[in-house]
Amino acid sequence: MPAEQPKGETGSEAPNLPSKGKVLLNLLSEVLSGHKVEPGALFDYPEITIGPQAIVEACRLLKEDVRTRFNMLTCIAAVDYKEYIQMVYVLFSLDHRQSLVLKVNLTEEEPMVPSVSSIWRGAEWYEREAHDLFGVYFGGHPDLSPLLLYEGFEGYPGRKEFPFHEYEEY
Repeated sequence: MPAEQPKGETGSEAPNLPSKGKVLLNLLSEVLSGHKVEPGALFDYPEITIGPQAIVEACRLLKEDVRTRFNMLTCIAAVDYKEYIQMVYVLFSLDHRQSLVLKVNLTEEEPMVPSVSSIWRGAEWYEREAHDLFGVYFGGHPDLSPLLLYEGFEGYPGRKEFPFHEYEEY
């Protein structure tokens, strides 16, 4: 893992994680038993990292399982760590009043992940934004037309290597 990325805490190394969050992390190993999951903590939020190929099935399980019921997608964000792009999904369970951070690491060369818009319709705009600004391709997305940039815009202004030109305000 690159040095510049804030490393998630795991297990006993997560002193800020409330006991409810620790219980959730243990429960997620059952709910997502067929998938390789890396548990951790992002400040006082439980966090898991999962492979891109498992994202749709994991999200479906997290939403439909009565023990988790993450029925609300509150945010999707892309983060450029130079060596890879990380997709961060913030989920909330209205039933259990609990949040979860779900992360997926993508290669810089081919940042591709399946769309979760079939699970949460609100994902469509977040994914279009990440596509515009970071060049992430969301397989199965219904419409990846530009949301923020104009058609034909060259490059991805969210990436660290994007050349911002110096200018003077008058």
